[in-house]
Amino acid sequence: MSATNRIWIMIAAAGLALGLAATGVAAAEKDAHKHGADTVKLTLDNGKKWATDEALRKGMGNIRTEMQASLHEIHEGKLTAAKYNELAKKVGTEVGGIVAECKLEPKADAQLHVVVAEMLEGIEVMEGKAKKVKRQAGAVKVVAALEKYGNYFDHPNWQPIKE
Repeated sequence: MSATNRIWIMIAAAGLALGLAATGVAAAEKDAHKHGADTVKLTLDNGKKWATDEALRKGMGNIRTEMQASLHEIHEGKLTAAKYNELAKKVGTEVGGIVAECKLEPKADAQLHVVVAEMLEGIEVMEGKAKKVKRQAGAVKVVAALEKYGNYFDHPNWQPIKE
């Protein structure tokens, strides 16, 4: 990946993070009287899964493929630090593409931010940036985010990752 592409992905991820932070602050201020209430929670769209677009389906499909291909080594504890870094980079590239290209209606986009934020956390852990946390936990977080995506977003023929 070129340096320019990496910069755009970082800019997109930073924008997403700022948007999530602003959303969380606004929700926290609005619901300050509700002690201990979650500020962001995945929900369905009036009982239906949220609509997706081609960019989102392609990116999530690619992430699912990458995670499925590495699952056995992850479970067996045989994925090396270098392989976790490579996996994190591939997933991060796909997330960057989703953030840059996906065009959902605002409510669906807000729900997607919850899933993407969980993936970004998983990527950081897989990269070894979380001290005292095994890289495997980052992969588990990404797989959990994929499961949430499948449960809340309409992606025809979506298959959960097979253990």
